[in-house]
Amino acid sequence: MSTNTPTAIAINCTLKGDESAVSSTDSMIQVVQKAFAEHDVKVARTIRAAAHNILPGVTSDEGEGDDWPSLREEILKHDILIFGTPIWMGQISSVAKRVLERMDAFLSETDDQGRMPSYGKLAVCCIVGNEDGAHWASSQIFQSLNDTGWTIPPVANCYWVGEAMGSTDFKDLKQVPDKVTQTAAMVASNAAHLAGLLKGSPFPG
Repeated sequence: MSTNTPTAIAINCTLKGDESAVSSTDSMIQVVQKAFAEHDVKVARTIRAAAHNILPGVTSDEGEGDDWPSLREEILKHDILIFGTPIWMGQISSVAKRVLERMDAFLSETDDQGRMPSYGKLAVCCIVGNEDGAHWASSQIFQSLNDTGWTIPPVANCYWVGEAMGSTDFKDLKQVPDKVTQTAAMVASNAAHLAGLLKGSPFPG
């Protein structure tokens, strides 16, 4: 892999804090991770947000016991963020909201050209749920990420929602639907391409 090849990291905002617990959001992230591998983009790891003590607040360090500073540092080492969340009550998880709120600090952490720490870095999302709300959830995520400096490529959302009031989870499907696989391929292709361009030619600010 070339030193100019983008790298990625994923954050899973499931409500399950036990990292050994099976998560449908992880399953969707893995679909997108496989698609990124086709473009030689390695996903370093998936952070299970609920397994860490991310304190409430809007700064990059909320003091003693806050795990966000080290997570923030790790996330910003990579070119692409895969932001995964389940749908709960028709919206993104409370854990996802907490992560986005902590990124609000980027607004006041600009360099001499007015660029936030996330400038030149891309974000895509993975959403799963058994109810309506994937488009609403992605609109929440993308608006927040765009406000905090992340670049959103075209076709940046890979999602699956089951039958209304159904009981089947994405992780329990016998086969990934073709449409999900096709969308994941487009998400990865567009993000990898744009991330490569931004590595060679950063935003001027």
